[in-house]
Amino acid sequence: MAYTVPAMSNLTDQFARLPGIGRKTAARLAYYIINLPDGEAEKFASAILEARQKISYCEICQNITENSRCTICSDDKRDKSTICVVEDSQDVAAFERTHEYDGLYHVLHGVISPLDGVGPEQLRIKELIARLNNPEVKEIIMATNPTVEGEATASYISRLIKPFGIKVTRLAYGIPVGGDLEYADEVTLSRALEGRSEII
Repeated sequence: MAYTVPAMSNLTDQFARLPGIGRKTAARLAYYIINLPDGEAEKFASAILEARQKISYCEICQNITENSRCTICSDDKRDKSTICVVEDSQDVAAFERTHEYDGLYHVLHGVISPLDGVGPEQLRIKELIARLNNPEVKEIIMATNPTVEGEATASYISRLIKPFGIKVTRLAYGIPVGGDLEYADEVTLSRALEGRSEII
């Protein structure tokens, strides 16, 4: 019979549920946590609970925030004519690190993926379409990842936007196909922004 400690197995199971965390890494993280001093372990647990309680989604762009509106949507200096559509909040952070983009964002919280049971209705697409009634909006930049699902999502959304007469562009392919925006460096993202082209 294999030696197990139920509480340790449970902790490992929880870490293994995180994206990109395999069973061995989950076990290492679990051992790290149980070896922390009590005060440090409590701070770690408290940070998780605080984030869950305080963080919600911006009523405009759907990015994470602690208020009803995020700091980007609340900033009067941002260019209100451009909305960059991204898959998740990590992509917003990646673009902000470039210091090249001063427009607004819209976070979809995923991509269309029929194999995973994710359709357009599971994404924040209707919230994006509602924003297009603002006459200030002149361009939508589709910045979904260059994957099959990301391309399908960009194409689907661009077809919905066309009747509004708003220009729809796609990031240039400085980003490798199959790559994630959150792992792209600032130079690659800047070039991709500069080389974006209109979706026809």
